[in-house]
Amino acid sequence: MAELTIRKMELADISQVVSVEIASFSSPWHAEIFNQELTENQHAHYFILEINKKIIGYVGMWVVLDDAQITNIAILPGYRGNKLGEKLFRFALQQAVKMGVSRLSLEVRTSNIVAQKMYRKFGLVPGGIRKNYYTDNNEDAVVMWVNIE
Repeated sequence: MAELTIRKMELADISQVVSVEIASFSSPWHAEIFNQELTENQHAHYFILEINKKIIGYVGMWVVLDDAQITNIAILPGYRGNKLGEKLFRFALQQAVKMGVSRLSLEVRTSNIVAQKMYRKFGLVPGGIRKNYYTDNNEDAVVMWVNIE
């Protein structure tokens, strides 16, 4: 049986996380960005999802006062469709609640209907559009948010 673990991201995880990034996004973050997030950004909180010690996903968020912003969430393509993204997002939301967050927001591509449906399951609703948000193809982003009780 597979052992599933979600834990705080460490510097040693960065190379595997970058592999998830490259497999998931057309404009992936580089190792230096994750290094800066973990070592220099006091508002950053990153968590990884492992199966049998292999990193197959991660989520990041910034927490400032009582607001949280999801920066990235990704699952390796071969593991998608198994509700692992939901499990990871639920964990991030639980961590946000523990940190005293009252609002959580994120941006998602207008074309990413699967992700939007998942976020709606957690109560997020569209709050606006960021025009030409994604630099790889100038796609708009839907801003989604939820008040956390």
